[in-house]
Amino acid sequence: MKLEIAHTGPLEVNTYILMDEESKEAVLIDVGGDFENIKKSLDKKGYKINFILNTHGHFDHVLGEVEIQQKYPEIQILMHKDDTSHFSRLQEEMQYFGINYATQPLKPNEFIDENSMLFIGKNRIEAFYTPGHSKGSLSYYVEGKVFTGDALFYRSIGRTDFFDGDYDTLIESIRTKLLVMPDETLVYPGHGPSSTIKDEKKHNPYLK
Repeated sequence: MKLEIAHTGPLEVNTYILMDEESKEAVLIDVGGDFENIKKSLDKKGYKINFILNTHGHFDHVLGEVEIQQKYPEIQILMHKDDTSHFSRLQEEMQYFGINYATQPLKPNEFIDENSMLFIGKNRIEAFYTPGHSKGSLSYYVEGKVFTGDALFYRSIGRTDFFDGDYDTLIESIRTKLLVMPDETLVYPGHGPSSTIKDEKKHNPYLK
């Protein structure tokens, strides 16, 4: 499986592009914008987008998906049901960051949780419920990689001062769902550089 990273949207979200070379399926995680360029590149390489996964519903992680839903309704958008509350607050969230951008509502095609069966080709993508940064945050594990959204960053954690964030919940999520993964697991967060579970156990000041 191949992995590419695009920095998209006004807050430069890490949009992850997973590509299975055998099935020629692609899965995107958190499309903050720039979708046309991503799709054009995948089309050129012969990959078809299977679905889009959201780690959570904050505007910077879903802004590009509004356009997708309007222009490519056949592409499924999947997320946890508890984060749809953010879709009525997109304008408010953007204004908090000084961003003025008119957008349409987003409606996910399917709600998923830890029991969902997700695949790219023959590879299973496991969903882990990791609330705290937001109520419906999910992390996704596939082939030794975990995509943590804004739960766990390189030597940091997600902020918890939004309306449905909670610090203690986030720390519990990280400790019970993420730090129990093998030390060599690669951590791919929603912003910034990648890390490993081993490095976060050893160096993350929030997890001491």
